[in-house]
Amino acid sequence: MGPVTDHPYDPTAYVERARRGPCFVCEFLAGNPDYAHETVYEDEDHIAFLDRWPTVPGKVLVAPKAHIGHVVRDLDERAYTGLMRVVREVALAVEDVYPTERMYLYSLGSMQGNAHLHWHIAALPPGVPYEQQQFHQLMTENGVLSFSAEEAAAAATRLRAALASRAGRA
Repeated sequence: MGPVTDHPYDPTAYVERARRGPCFVCEFLAGNPDYAHETVYEDEDHIAFLDRWPTVPGKVLVAPKAHIGHVVRDLDERAYTGLMRVVREVALAVEDVYPTERMYLYSLGSMQGNAHLHWHIAALPPGVPYEQQQFHQLMTENGVLSFSAEEAAAAATRLRAALASRAGRA
């Protein structure tokens, strides 16, 4: 991937924005250009988009459109299973596009920062040494991938095509 030109990763600014700024998912959904992401999937209740600071190629976030704070208690069974169905389909599309040794699915954030419920979909590339897998691979402190707006748009296009192809097989 090429150099970042429009949003370089600054860990201190990231923490400040996550803890004191507006909700990044709500701002993205409202169209705020400071919170823009490439959309991979959208339906009435969910949004999936490329992570702005990925630690692995094709890292995607999936969120309910409603500002939900707790991964289990704030969703009834129907809403939870609907969200997880979207997570699964997007993860399968990521695997269709990116070579994957293991798919990592996890929800982070807290009421202290990044409070809007969201799932991370991160495909571990084959061949990563074991010592650099799992949590090590996912931590931005260990580095983020650089990409241009054009590269992000192309990745989102490939993922949308994979999702459309998967829908055609269903």
